[in-house]
Amino acid sequence: MSAANELPPTMRAWRVHAWGPEPGEALQLDTIPLPTPEAGELLVRVEAIPLNLNDMERINGENMMVRPELPVTPGMEVMGVVAAGGEGVADWVGRRVVAMPKQATGGFAEYAICPVVSAFDMPEDIPLPDAAALYFPYHLAWLGLVDRANLQAGESVLIHAAAGGAGSAAIQLAKSLGATVYATCGSPEKVALCESLGADVAIDYEREDFKQIVLEKTSNRGVDVVFDNVGAAVMDDSMACTAYDGRYLMMGFASGKRHVDEPFIVPRRVSAGNFKLCGVLLSYANEAVVPMMKQAMGWNFCPDALGEEIMAGVVEGVRAGRLRPVIGEVVDFGELPAAMTRMRDRQTTGRVIVTVG
Repeated sequence: MSAANELPPTMRAWRVHAWGPEPGEALQLDTIPLPTPEAGELLVRVEAIPLNLNDMERINGENMMVRPELPVTPGMEVMGVVAAGGEGVADWVGRRVVAMPKQATGGFAEYAICPVVSAFDMPEDIPLPDAAALYFPYHLAWLGLVDRANLQAGESVLIHAAAGGAGSAAIQLAKSLGATVYATCGSPEKVALCESLGADVAIDYEREDFKQIVLEKTSNRGVDVVFDNVGAAVMDDSMACTAYDGRYLMMGFASGKRHVDEPFIVPRRVSAGNFKLCGVLLSYANEAVVPMMKQAMGWNFCPDALGEEIMAGVVEGVRAGRLRPVIGEVVDFGELPAAMTRMRDRQTTGRVIVTVG
């Protein structure tokens, strides 16, 4: 292992010892030994932690892709400086990065182990908290709108949960591509935010029928692309809003993770819709490893080279002023459980960033 300088023997970490619905009760602040990176892994000294709704699964123990053993440190995403590198990645020491921790856990801590394939350089000219807010939402939006949907100028897109991290990123990316944006969100304040980001039509789904509005505005044609990071609660009406030869992006399942591993798509609904159904998973792997992951799991992982291209495009967009992260809250490390509770209760907009210092 190569390290930048002498490392502390211990670190603070928010850990779950027993699954529970309340972050303030389930998360405990522990002092634990500093982890050691293995081959291909980085030890990142965390400066900021962007919270994600999927972090709740590692707190309440509900449906998740990989179930870790307890006690576990949640946290799917970090931003910081590489403090040490395992075999083969010693040259990363000292680099400022955004990264996904190993197995999407371990981020709620002062240091995190992150596979190098899921780490990307973050230039110094993008300051905190913006630097911490640019990874997951913009990579997801890019993978969906550009890589899967090939969204073109003059086309239209319906973006759900548009005031959240991924949704707000998708609005900006879609507008930069020249598309017409229909955005749904859950309050007048969030409608105003979506409009400020460039949404052509912002719809308060608590008070309005998005299906009716989209069909009326498109003369019953529907939209070319649906960016659905909500899932079951909006799927049927969203499919009804998808145009002939449109692209329906399955981005996430915020409305009910209990459905995520259950059969609930009606085949006739898809065939009668005459649209393309596209899955989107933000998970990178080295191109040499991708075939092995396919054989072992049957899944298709994104090559890390694509992630590097996306990160470069996002940084360029930020520098040019086309993209700007929406940050609803910046809180201290000690306030993490309370901030996680507000996110769970849909009381936040954009990204919630926890600073570590």
